[in-house]
Amino acid sequence: MGGVATRKGTSVLDHIGFPVSDYARSRRFYAAVLEPLGIQLLMERDLSDDDGAAGYAGFGVERPQFWIGTGKPFTGRLHVAFAAKDRAQVRAFYEAALRAGAQDNGPPGLRPHYHANYYGAFVLDPDGHNVEAVTHLPETD
Repeated sequence: MGGVATRKGTSVLDHIGFPVSDYARSRRFYAAVLEPLGIQLLMERDLSDDDGAAGYAGFGVERPQFWIGTGKPFTGRLHVAFAAKDRAQVRAFYEAALRAGAQDNGPPGLRPHYHANYYGAFVLDPDGHNVEAVTHLPETD
């Protein structure tokens, strides 16, 4: 590819994190919506001090790769897409998100404008960020 070295099977991101307006609410939200994808709360740190409460939660499968923490939330909308193993997981993510209080931002379905097998669902988290579950595999269930 244009002289650029590539690494097969390696993700381009090691981890990502961002501040949330209400740490406890967002920790509960992400624990509920990521569970259908097999993603769990793996690490939590309380870094509270004289300046106030400060919590950090790391979610992942084998190690924390998605972090939320106490802080001043962004203005604007962040987009985070989580990999699903199949379309059933995408649907389970979407249903769990709505039960957890997410706002619908696009129900499960094909998005052929991306590619023929792009199957995703989109919700807005408690801070209004666009959270997605997606699979790129053809229907198998």
